[in-house]
Amino acid sequence: MDNIPQNPIADTGVRLSALGLGTVKFGRREKVKYPRPFELPDDATIRALLEMARAAGINLLDTAPAYGTAQKRIGELVGDDPEWVICGKVGEQFSGGASRYDYSAAAVSAAVEESLRELRRDALDIALIHSNGADEDIINNTAAVETLQRLKAQGKARAIGLSGKTVAGGLLALKSMDVVMCEYHLGDASQLPVLQAAAAAGKAVLIKKGLQSGHLDHANTADPVQAAHNHIFAQSAVTALVIGTINPRHLRQNIAAARRAIARAAATRPTPPPRRRPPRPQNDSRVV
Repeated sequence: MDNIPQNPIADTGVRLSALGLGTVKFGRREKVKYPRPFELPDDATIRALLEMARAAGINLLDTAPAYGTAQKRIGELVGDDPEWVICGKVGEQFSGGASRYDYSAAAVSAAVEESLRELRRDALDIALIHSNGADEDIINNTAAVETLQRLKAQGKARAIGLSGKTVAGGLLALKSMDVVMCEYHLGDASQLPVLQAAAAAGKAVLIKKGLQSGHLDHANTADPVQAAHNHIFAQSAVTALVIGTINPRHLRQNIAAARRAIARAAATRPTPPPRRRPPRPQNDSRVV
């Protein structure tokens, strides 16, 4: 069966699979919004998930300092393997059951350096601002964007962006960064203007919570997982959908659903008209 296709992030050189694996469950189980409790997986379980993902063509791993020990475990199991594209974040730390947010230049720089150490990498493929919800204030009134731009120029991040929560914030982020990560699913299409603006600007879109954090049982359809994938991949602006799971059966189910949804979307989109070649100049060979 065909592998999950890859999509580029503009001119950054980053190519990521249309389906990515979220890793919060690799390292944190406190204060998460999943419907059922879970235990953190052992290394063998994570290694098997990574092998399954890789065999399907998935190369994107989404992580963050706020995901407990997830970054450290990825570094130990994946290291600097260039086949994997790592999406990290800055701005949020989680400890003692609570999140703390800091978007100062010092904090953003320290977060990237910490991630690089734990992930055992020289650069993050993608570095996103982990928003607390005040997207516009973070972009306009903190040093986060400027610091990420500097780190990108230094080669410590190949693409930068915002993992935001508001339409206004997403639209603003597109003006100065390469990527937006936003929530878009069967129960909430309010971020559609961000997707449309990203497509017009040639910027990348990562979808988070596309499966409603495991609450798809509210969807009024016989196959809610397939319906969720169909809904998301129908949007041509979507660069990748990030799903988080530590269950091999669920990962296998999502790989199959993504393949079907991507093929369905490709079949229903209009074929662009062929480029018309300019007329060849005719030499006038008449004798005057």
